[in-house]
Amino acid sequence: MRTTGSVEPYADLNLRRDIDAGKLPGPHLDVTGPYLEGDHSYFLQMAQLTSPEDARQTVEYWAERGVTSFKAYMNITRAELKAAIEAAHKRGIKVTGHLCSVTYKEAAELGIDDLEHGFFVNTQLDPDKKPDVCSQSEGDETLARMDSNGPEAKDLIATLISHHVAITSTLPVFEGDLGGGRPPLRQQVLDAMTPQAREDFFLLRQRPASAPAPKIDRTILWKHDLELERAFAAAGGLLLSGPDPTGRGDVLPGFGDQRGIELLVEAGFSPVEAIKIATLNGAVYLGKEKEIGSVAVGKNADLVVVKGDPSTQISDIEKVQVVFKDGIGYDSQKLLDSVRGRYGQY
Repeated sequence: MRTTGSVEPYADLNLRRDIDAGKLPGPHLDVTGPYLEGDHSYFLQMAQLTSPEDARQTVEYWAERGVTSFKAYMNITRAELKAAIEAAHKRGIKVTGHLCSVTYKEAAELGIDDLEHGFFVNTQLDPDKKPDVCSQSEGDETLARMDSNGPEAKDLIATLISHHVAITSTLPVFEGDLGGGRPPLRQQVLDAMTPQAREDFFLLRQRPASAPAPKIDRTILWKHDLELERAFAAAGGLLLSGPDPTGRGDVLPGFGDQRGIELLVEAGFSPVEAIKIATLNGAVYLGKEKEIGSVAVGKNADLVVVKGDPSTQISDIEKVQVVFKDGIGYDSQKLLDSVRGRYGQY
């Protein structure tokens, strides 16, 4: 699991230590350092960089403490991002980003390794975009304007691929914006939520008719992102998949990963292509494709056993029976039952 940004890096590092020591069940963790954010932020939990030198020192400090990746955030400047990338790359560490103040093209040219959230947060065509400043629409204007067959999209995709920049699709976190009963209710997901998370989940689904309509039709943004993700992959780009479990109630880890695979099929990928994006492509990005990411002799025995055939019926991806990590099988239902018991639901 790639944590992709941390507000409690010591907690994440200690969690990895306890998992590796066998004290807790859990995956192998690629622990990301604290968000690399600019001089103002939407979140009090995030440190705010003051200069490129501050960015360099931040990367070096946390790399020394064991983090294995970094994530740039929405208000970082180009100079700060460049310094962070250079410091990380000197240590063989990759940098991803949920950007806004820096466009996708600018980040690619600076050497970033990955960009999060598909094409939802690219700001290059936002009419009010100023250098090193996040635009008001945070990329919606660009996505609404960008036709996957148009010159801007083709130029962007070519730039990303020539600079070896991966794109992480996080479709589950945007699906709820479409309304219309999306995402579909799934009892197993509801059972795994805390009571507060379940309440938030249903509140998010109850958009009153009196609520103002979004400035840009969310169905257009959804359609354009799916088309751009397909075009990027078709051109040879490395597309990854993740759920982005923000904690606001509509996406959970694990279940969100499964839903992401299903939504890639909705986007036009075959079930096998979608599964590869969510497994082997992630391993390739991490440089671990010789160890994990596909079923082959000599690789780690990290396997998911499902009841059914997701290569023909993608919804079978939800029917997990056993998860193997390093050859040790974990009963998924018993793990889920232990979570529900902790929340006092039994």
